[in-house]
Amino acid sequence: MTELSNKQVYQKTIKFSYWRFLWDFLAFLFIVGATVAGFLIAENGFNQGLIGLAIGAILGIVVVYIVLKYFAYSYKAGQIAMMTKGVAEGKLPTNVVAEGRKIVKERFTTVAAYFAITSAIKGIFRQISNAITAAGQAIGGNNGGAVGSAVGGVVETIVAYLCDCCLGWVFYRKDEKATKATLEGAAIFFKHGKTLIKNLGRIFGIALLSLIVIGGIFTGIAYLIFMGFRDAFTNLSHELTEAISSSGDTAPTFISDPTALTITCAVIVGLVFWSILHSVFVRPFILVGVLRNFINSGKDDIPDEKSFAELDKKSKKFAKLHSGA
Repeated sequence: MTELSNKQVYQKTIKFSYWRFLWDFLAFLFIVGATVAGFLIAENGFNQGLIGLAIGAILGIVVVYIVLKYFAYSYKAGQIAMMTKGVAEGKLPTNVVAEGRKIVKERFTTVAAYFAITSAIKGIFRQISNAITAAGQAIGGNNGGAVGSAVGGVVETIVAYLCDCCLGWVFYRKDEKATKATLEGAAIFFKHGKTLIKNLGRIFGIALLSLIVIGGIFTGIAYLIFMGFRDAFTNLSHELTEAISSSGDTAPTFISDPTALTITCAVIVGLVFWSILHSVFVRPFILVGVLRNFINSGKDDIPDEKSFAELDKKSKKFAKLHSGA
């Protein structure tokens, strides 16, 4: 079998990233549009721009969450399915997008089934993360808790990749029930954790680089655009300051100073665009290598009931899923 390199798998599945970026960008524009519209309508109609801004933002986020979550899931899951096929079989179809979405529909006959499995995967790994934080606090009090929280934060990042790898394993084990494959995927990490931990440098190194480059570029662009709306930021700064002062508190500088508020908003936009671009373009690039290690670690040593029994003791969510299976 001719093996596709990580770069080749990434390049052949990047079409999914284009679609995901389109949905995320449209979602961002919708939220911004709803927020601005809420501010302008409330400010001009009732002189309550701050309230309108909050209502518009909440409405935009709720609509996007409902629509985007159920519309775009097939593209992310389809990309993972095709990445799995690429690293496991060494080949990919010509139309990866159509094939990926087809596989997702075949593996998860309903959207609810997909979210049930992904929710179970996240719950299992997140419970382990919480246990690490609690253990640190129990050993060292508040200082131990801080260390545990820091470690827990790192684990949360790893968890996101493990969830995707576990989903990839569910696609890899296409002849096995999704629930059983989920149990196997979770157990693989605890059997071959040392192998998978080798990806940590790659995960955090590339993430930091993308944050500096992507976040910095879009923060600068946003600031230049916002400078053309100084009056709007001045009014917003005054309203926020008055609202905070009316409650007896003093507004921090990044709110009371219009220039500082402009910079703060630019940084937020930069982080939002970094989050989107990192998620849809950079993260899949990292994921291919992590996924390959995950699949290779498990395919020659598929977890059995003995492995499940050991993990039952570490995670109540795993034990619940195990008993249900």
